[in-house]
Amino acid sequence: MQPEWIARFAGGVMIGGAAALFLLLNGRVMGASGILGGLIDGSGRANAAERLAFLAGLAGLPALLVWTGLGRAAAPVAGPWVLVLAGLLVGFGTRLGSGCTSGHGVCGISRLSVRGIVATLVYLLTGGLAVMAARMLGWSA
Repeated sequence: MQPEWIARFAGGVMIGGAAALFLLLNGRVMGASGILGGLIDGSGRANAAERLAFLAGLAGLPALLVWTGLGRAAAPVAGPWVLVLAGLLVGFGTRLGSGCTSGHGVCGISRLSVRGIVATLVYLLTGGLAVMAARMLGWSA
């Protein structure tokens, strides 16, 4: 059995490699919320097949790894309504922040984008405060 850090390291290398390839091949930053948002608001109709393929890989590869026994599924840490609410809040936040952690965190920081660095710091600080608040209110294990 491999140590946990090896899988995490490999995942980070794969995300960074995908972001680099996306930028080199398409000339655009790989931001998952922007890719999905373009499908939802219609602005990404011109390259809808590419966007759908990206999203299918984003969801499909982890499922394939679990199915083949090469990955491990994590149990949900909250009920379905909490997960739906969290997803909606994340979607709202990515629109408000003009991007998500893959766009700002992975791609923005690697390009030394001040906007990406600031956005990532805000994401991390807000996430930490939300966890602290949830624990103080007894909402998490």
